[in-house]
Amino acid sequence: MRKKVLHIVGSLNQTKQLFSISQQMPEADHYFTQLFGSGRLFKWIAESGWVDFSILGTRSSFRMLQKSFLDEVGAVHDYRGITLGIKYDLVFICTDMIVPLEIRYAKIIYIQEGMTDPFTWKSRLVKKLRLPAWFTGDTSLNGCSNICDIYCVASAGYADFFTKNGTDRKKIIVTGIPNFDNATSLMINDCPYSDFVLVCTSDLREVGKKDNRNKFLNKCKAITGSRKVIFKLHPNERKDRAEREIQEVFGMDAIIFTTGNTDHMIANCYELITQYSSVVYLGMALGKKVHSYFPLEILQERMPIQNGGISAKSIADIGHKLLKYDGNISELLKHKATNTVYQNNSPEFAYD
Repeated sequence: MRKKVLHIVGSLNQTKQLFSISQQMPEADHYFTQLFGSGRLFKWIAESGWVDFSILGTRSSFRMLQKSFLDEVGAVHDYRGITLGIKYDLVFICTDMIVPLEIRYAKIIYIQEGMTDPFTWKSRLVKKLRLPAWFTGDTSLNGCSNICDIYCVASAGYADFFTKNGTDRKKIIVTGIPNFDNATSLMINDCPYSDFVLVCTSDLREVGKKDNRNKFLNKCKAITGSRKVIFKLHPNERKDRAEREIQEVFGMDAIIFTTGNTDHMIANCYELITQYSSVVYLGMALGKKVHSYFPLEILQERMPIQNGGISAKSIADIGHKLLKYDGNISELLKHKATNTVYQNNSPEFAYD
């Protein structure tokens, strides 16, 4: 019988990552659901509109973009992983801050989406009190719950970070992550602009965080001077407000994109300014001068490996082997080469 695989998705980036992995596993049947929490309370919260600023909200911009993409590629939806009555053999998930009880009977593989939010006093407090990771209100503890069976991560730097904050190192495999593993491929694109400074804003305010946007924009002005500047807004931002603020500092003729291929814009720019955004890693991989709220040394330490775009296949290979393995996963992982890194030539998911 064909194996059944569930993909729990959130943002468009997460959705595209997991879909690319599903394409590398044609031997299984694949189904997709939006991120959800256990029980009726979480279901009510998700459907009430209260959390539509987040990937949990059923009417959020995240959900609309994600659903549009999945519909376009013909993916099969299984809302909350239960509406079709399927018992899943394997689940892929992009956050372990919420791992529903409803799917914990299955084998679970965590896929790192991108960068995590800064580790703060809230992160330390949540860990000390052993509260659920989502109590932080951010992604600072994403990848640190140790709940999943295997963790596929972007780099050795992130492997060290997740291990330091709670996840068993034996579970972690440095595979690289789809969408951030082949930056050089972006140089061939149809973006009509070149030789400009690109500013990629973040949705800090929309998710309840502080963001002194005027201060940030004036800093951008000081960096760019008289050079050509293009702004690319985060998909979850309140666009009318963001556009008005940019025009107040850069003038009514400011070039502002609310949609479009951010990766291609990065490939064509010569300097990149970000707030908290994973796209900074693409700029670094392409040798651009970058600015970020994260210290550069931390970004360099955690930068996703570049492997020519094989991360999806490498992760799918792990999923395939996990589907075939009927023993205790912890026993398998004891023998796994824990420092395995999937570079240009993907090795087997090897164990002694």
